[in-house]
Amino acid sequence: METLRQLADLLKERNMLDAMISEIISRPALQGHLGEYISSRIFDVSLNSNANQKGIDGVFNSGPLEGQTVNIKYYGKRENILDINPKGVPDYYLVLTGPKVQSASSRGQTRPFIIANIYLFDAQPLITTLQSRGIHIGIATSVINELWDRAEIYPSSSSNLPIDDHCRNMIALFKQK
Repeated sequence: METLRQLADLLKERNMLDAMISEIISRPALQGHLGEYISSRIFDVSLNSNANQKGIDGVFNSGPLEGQTVNIKYYGKRENILDINPKGVPDYYLVLTGPKVQSASSRGQTRPFIIANIYLFDAQPLITTLQSRGIHIGIATSVINELWDRAEIYPSSSSNLPIDDHCRNMIALFKQK
């Protein structure tokens, strides 16, 4: 009974924090919405007014991708999977992740909200490559390491979305301490 009471108290505190976060981001304090909000501020993305448009979260407002649509993902750990909705494909997938992990049980582990890496996938070539390899497109689509490495824009950059020092400083706010 005591651990249940302790859990209930912690969840009440968490609910208060979630309410404060929701006031800032104007959406429920869910990981996906947090990733979208953070990305919109760092990469100058106008988010759609409603959060239920299939496959497209917003549009880049400036830079080399100005006017291009984007689907933003946040994953607490990089597990080489990407949710792809084949009925709503954007121009790009912008994926924020925690650290890369080896497959293992999640028992006893946590998934703190941190940003260790950011990836930018050009959607159509990604889907074409995956389909040519016989990979099913949908929820939890398996993406090989090589494609993740090519798409990385933070902390190292091998992509077409350069990250300046100002953006790096904003991303650093969400790094693991």
